[in-house]
Amino acid sequence: MKKILLTGATGYIGKRLLPVLVENGYEVLCAVRDQARLNLSNSLSAKVKVIEIDFSQSDQLHKLPKDIDGAYYLMHSMSNSKDYYDLEQTCAINFRKALESTHVKHVVYLSGIVNDSSLSRHLASRKNVEKELSKASFHLSTLRSGIIIGSGSASFEIIRDLVEKLPVMVAPHWLKTKSQPIGVSDVIYYLQQILFNPRTYDRDFDIGGQEVLSYKQILLGYAKVRGLSRKIFVFPVMTPRLSSYWLYFVTSTAYNLAVSLVDSMKVEVVCRNQELSNILEWQPMSYTQALKRAFLKIEANEIVSSWKDSLISGVSTMHVGDFINVPQYGCYKDKCHLKVKNKQDCLNRIWSIGGETGWYYADWLWRFRGFIDKLVGGIGLRRGRTNKYELNAGDALDCWRVLYSNKEEGKLLLFAEMKLPGEAWLEFKIEENTLFQTATFRPRGLFGRLYWLCVLPFHFFIFNGMIKRITRVKM
Repeated sequence: MKKILLTGATGYIGKRLLPVLVENGYEVLCAVRDQARLNLSNSLSAKVKVIEIDFSQSDQLHKLPKDIDGAYYLMHSMSNSKDYYDLEQTCAINFRKALESTHVKHVVYLSGIVNDSSLSRHLASRKNVEKELSKASFHLSTLRSGIIIGSGSASFEIIRDLVEKLPVMVAPHWLKTKSQPIGVSDVIYYLQQILFNPRTYDRDFDIGGQEVLSYKQILLGYAKVRGLSRKIFVFPVMTPRLSSYWLYFVTSTAYNLAVSLVDSMKVEVVCRNQELSNILEWQPMSYTQALKRAFLKIEANEIVSSWKDSLISGVSTMHVGDFINVPQYGCYKDKCHLKVKNKQDCLNRIWSIGGETGWYYADWLWRFRGFIDKLVGGIGLRRGRTNKYELNAGDALDCWRVLYSNKEEGKLLLFAEMKLPGEAWLEFKIEENTLFQTATFRPRGLFGRLYWLCVLPFHFFIFNGMIKRITRVKM
């Protein structure tokens, strides 16, 4: 049995590729920076090994075993750090050095289409990673993808936000830029089929769907599938900064990510050819088919992965494990507890909180707080949640990040990713048929303490109402 190293296993593509590799009979070793964010089903956990390693740190490279036959490089860092170009280069160099000391034969790297002579910083970084990896002694195959369309993908969710929210759009000139979107299932197929295929060694391939479309056509195509009437007008003098703000306020993207996306949207991402499709004898689906497939997954609540669960959707690069122990000293706490009439019903309500369900009480105040957060560069409540009924460590939940989730134990711990003069946790825990709800705030300086005093009256109103609704106590 061949051993495959899978990096980026907690990411959008990695989560979907992992079960496919296991099904294909490979022994998979997942390399992750934060093991707490890798949630494996019982069937997968018995067949997968996990190591915690940060490829940006050269002193951690010794953790890799020698008996690796193949590997996937799916690590990307695009928005939260201004020096992501240098960070990605460092990771690529360290990865190359680490793998050269193993028995690896073939590495597959997923990049973006980089055929334009003038690349954005984001795409230039992807090309630079490819350059660094190609210096190795192992065989490298690079897949250069167009924008990926699938349930939970960044591109799909941005398109969805724009079309669903805006009947009329006055949009930037980059809507005329050509692109070649590809369905996520086609990306996964290419990734698994290219591994150990000698015809793909030491080569790069562009992968895209059937059609070349402008971003305006992509938006109108979505509207047609959804049966929506939409008007789009191009405003040619909108600056990149204004375009970034426009994307940031309308969609669920973080501002730094919006800047990177706008920068990339000025570059055409069109395939040079369909050579890999010919080699593998595979016909990728159309844009319309990819959209319809995505909505089937959404309607069936079968979203395997979402870009919103990536740390780039927030404002920090937190390590989940660093915040799982809620501090006890130097903190303000708002504690509530009530008896639970039906424990299972109560658990179901807790694990359904946020997103479309809302926060059970004074939702308008939650939305107002989210709006204020967006005004100061935060994420607001726009991310929602990936699954309506399940929560796992590392998941995004509106303006929170799930730190710990154990329904059998009856404990859910959230960490606030909104802009705050301090750090905040929200914990739900059921013990002996009593729900304990605790909001903890660790202030940063004098302003943090003043902030807590200002919001304390609202906390009393909101959190008391929320626990009564969760436990179904009459108001």
